[in-house]
Amino acid sequence: MPDLPESLPVAAGMPDLTTLLVAGWLLYLVVLGGWIVLQKREPVATLSWLLGLALLPYIGFLIYHVFGPQKIKRHRLRRASSRSQLDASHDAFGGHADARELARLGQAASGLAPSVAREVRLLVDGGEKYEALLEDVRSATQHIHLEYYIYHCDEIGTALCEALTERAKAGVRVRLLVDAVGAVRARRMFRPLLDAGGELGWFHPTRFGRVWQRPWINLRTHRKIVVIDGRIAYTGGINISDDHDDRNRDDAFRDLHVRLEGDVVRPLQRVFTEDWIYATGQRDCLKEIAAQTPHAEPPGDIAAQVVASGPDSDWEAIHRVQVGAIHASRKRVWLATPYFVPGEAARMALTSAALAGLDVRVLLPKRSDSVLVTHAARSYFDELIAAGVHVHEYGPRMLHTKALLVDDAIAIFGSANFDHRSFRLNFEVAVMFDDHGVAARLEEHLRGEFADAPEVQPASKRPLFTYRLPEAMARLLSPLL
Repeated sequence: MPDLPESLPVAAGMPDLTTLLVAGWLLYLVVLGGWIVLQKREPVATLSWLLGLALLPYIGFLIYHVFGPQKIKRHRLRRASSRSQLDASHDAFGGHADARELARLGQAASGLAPSVAREVRLLVDGGEKYEALLEDVRSATQHIHLEYYIYHCDEIGTALCEALTERAKAGVRVRLLVDAVGAVRARRMFRPLLDAGGELGWFHPTRFGRVWQRPWINLRTHRKIVVIDGRIAYTGGINISDDHDDRNRDDAFRDLHVRLEGDVVRPLQRVFTEDWIYATGQRDCLKEIAAQTPHAEPPGDIAAQVVASGPDSDWEAIHRVQVGAIHASRKRVWLATPYFVPGEAARMALTSAALAGLDVRVLLPKRSDSVLVTHAARSYFDELIAAGVHVHEYGPRMLHTKALLVDDAIAIFGSANFDHRSFRLNFEVAVMFDDHGVAARLEEHLRGEFADAPEVQPASKRPLFTYRLPEAMARLLSPLL
């Protein structure tokens, strides 16, 4: 019998492959799981990520690396921006105690001072917004600042780019900040604007090549901001896309935007400036922008509070202001949102108001552009309806309006959906008004929307595999949506 190799006893003493894989899996769970637990996020979200990491070894880590929650520090930038003196200096939140409290909350959570508006114009659907925007762009003399999540290379995208290019050739400073994911299809169309002297910034471009850094693919700017000559501002839910243009499409998104004048332009200018400097690193524009953003004369008398939120802050400012407004309601709460995935605080606020006998209505799309979010939203219907909330589904057009009306004076417009992503992951902006006139115009608009949207009726039995099971499964993923 031949002699055994001398190395065999050593090999036999080594752990087998299974033992190594199990040990590696346990170490991976302990280290990464401990790091996730130490972030102290909501228990449901934390447990969801831990379960995903355990069931998908290594692949789960890759998913978390790309899509997991992240925080961004921009405190130095905020201090620099504050020195540019772009804050408003007027506070019209005088007579309404609840509104004063909400304004203080918005200011503390987002760092933006209360302001006033001279004019607030509601723009319904993309056609109305685009006509007003193009007219204002073509009249600009000093600067045009734009920040958008989606910018498509289509008819309206081309028309706006051509108008911006013409103004840049005329010596107007044009700064366009677009999201690197939402505007990726329009990259080539901006060349004429750059050749004319315009400036272009990309928010959170992908950085997959830098394996030592977590990619920002899950942290997007969802803001829609336009500031023209420091005098006129736009914000709301309408992107630059033919998907929103009801002049050319019968199935265009149903949406809402606001055009603003007065000192409320200044905090919106500040939000854009912070994002521009953060995305481009160009800090030398602060003095120029501040000089070109005068205090409005007259500033206006419509109380306004701009609220900005994003993963650079732990306070979820827009979430807090909206939930605070619902808790402060005495008569009614009317909410319109395309994506409805509320956390416990928001859900409790809505159901508590309804249980207290208030007129609580929620307007949602019958079918959104996300099947998963549609199912997740419907998983909350039974609880809402049981509490007395009137849920309406708008269709056949996709509802994209983001607005909240509370009682007879509080109206909130902006870019934020009523979901986890907008409250925690996206960079969002909203404006809260304390004004009976603005609230009355929003009431008139929403009353017509509710009339065209059938109310969801309680259903004791619905098919298991086509409704109840998909909704339940989608709800399990709601903390991650």
